[in-house]
Amino acid sequence: MAITATMHHIEIALSDVDRGVYESLDLRVAQHPSESMRYMLTRTLAYCLSYEEGIAFSKGGLSDASEAPITIKDPTGVLLAWIDVGVPSAERLHKASKAARRVAIFTHAEMNQLRKEAATKAIHKMDAIEVWRFEPKFIDAIVERMERNTKLELTRNDGQLYVAIAGETIEATLAVASLVAPPS
Repeated sequence: MAITATMHHIEIALSDVDRGVYESLDLRVAQHPSESMRYMLTRTLAYCLSYEEGIAFSKGGLSDASEAPITIKDPTGVLLAWIDVGVPSAERLHKASKAARRVAIFTHAEMNQLRKEAATKAIHKMDAIEVWRFEPKFIDAIVERMERNTKLELTRNDGQLYVAIAGETIEATLAVASLVAPPS
């Protein structure tokens, strides 16, 4: 018998001051049986921090490796953004960079790990890929407070990220990085 996904109902009051996005999101997020809570939360945060018209979680979920976990399409169906999570392969990033105008990665992995993987193959427009890294302790602090039905407030202001959940506020710095290693 196949193991099914676990559904999470997450209500989010989003205030992304840096981008001027203010929304109330009522999400049903399927956690694939092979997906950790860390990954599922990172995927959910990526959705929120990239939120704009045309955004969607992949239809096939994590079981379809040919799709991005999150995409943004224009009203005609043109792929505007491929948003990946974790440590995608160099091949996957190459494909994404050729398919979409913008590619972003949201991760809690170390930058060295991402850069090492990216160096295994030539990647189209690698220097334009945005990498948003969360500290693992930030993700873990939120995961500890998550339930199947969760309400949270997510605020980004001047590069700081605040998550209010279960009566506590967890804070982190969030800045864009590059897959291209800085010169030594």
